[in-house]
Amino acid sequence: MKLVLTLLARDEADVVDAQIAFHLHAGVDYVIATDNRSEDGTTEILERYERAGRLLLLREEGDDMRQDRWVTRMARLAAGELGADWVINADADEFWWPRSGSLKDVLASVPERYGVVRGCWRHFVPRPWTDPFFAERMTVRLCAPAHPGDKETIFHAHQKVAHRADPEVSIEPGNHDARSPRLAPLRGWHPLEVLHFSLRSPEQLGRKAVRDWVGWTQNPHGPTLHQERAYEAQRAGRLEEYYDSFVVTDEDLTAGLTDGSLARDTRLRDALRAIAAPGPERRFVLPEDGGARLTFSRPGVLDDAVYASEASVLADIDGVVRAERRVAVLEERLASLERGALGRLRALVR
Repeated sequence: MKLVLTLLARDEADVVDAQIAFHLHAGVDYVIATDNRSEDGTTEILERYERAGRLLLLREEGDDMRQDRWVTRMARLAAGELGADWVINADADEFWWPRSGSLKDVLASVPERYGVVRGCWRHFVPRPWTDPFFAERMTVRLCAPAHPGDKETIFHAHQKVAHRADPEVSIEPGNHDARSPRLAPLRGWHPLEVLHFSLRSPEQLGRKAVRDWVGWTQNPHGPTLHQERAYEAQRAGRLEEYYDSFVVTDEDLTAGLTDGSLARDTRLRDALRAIAAPGPERRFVLPEDGGARLTFSRPGVLDDAVYASEASVLADIDGVVRAERRVAVLEERLASLERGALGRLRALVR
């Protein structure tokens, strides 16, 4: 099996090196990355993996956040020129964690008639500043994310998809779905966790707030409410205060561990320590350079039960998506009527 990961990045230097190295150790064979106008060192990191022969780097200078178009291009390239069997479409702040075995083990177990498998978002929350590297600080996970339809907060339940390679696949905004007549989704099973580190520092949030606002306001899909709030905080000079509203203090952690809303989770921290290169710089060893492949143990019964409960709300995703699609179709039909006979009739009446 050949497994390719697609990656869209802009100003993600604090996380992208770890993200790529982790997935190469977890079973990914090759990465296709699109760099969208990075200015913080992200481009140089991607170029280093390109020189190592593990990454194909594309550049996109648009400022209109055409994520679905750019990721679809990468996914189709993976299927065509690279001959992939499976494709994972990931963001720079996501780490795909198999519930057991490797990423390839999980995907190999998918029945042949299915072409799309879902991963469950699991959000890691900001903590007080103790280390500049996000994975050393962010070892607390949210156990009760908001409902999938709640777009007010970034910490809502959602799923991401991996799919069998298909030269005609279309990836939806956010990488939440992959569509093709040949790709039947496997529903109700989430064998992959997507460890999500979206808020890593006030500086990163500030870049993200401006980038998301500028990009999504030029995109037909538009920004979400939490993106609007982050941008408003940035403009008003309240970004630190806004970021601090998400930080889980030691007192918050004690209460959250007691009521089950929070959990300690050091898996990514420990995995990245295992593949780190020796020396003071935060760099990572590639598997062919002597780094051992990561192994993923089978979770215990209690962990399985907690995960099943958390993932169960994702059954509502399909209903939410279908409703959104029906609304979009209805709006298009109304717009067509406005452009057609109904519009002409209104013009005559006026």
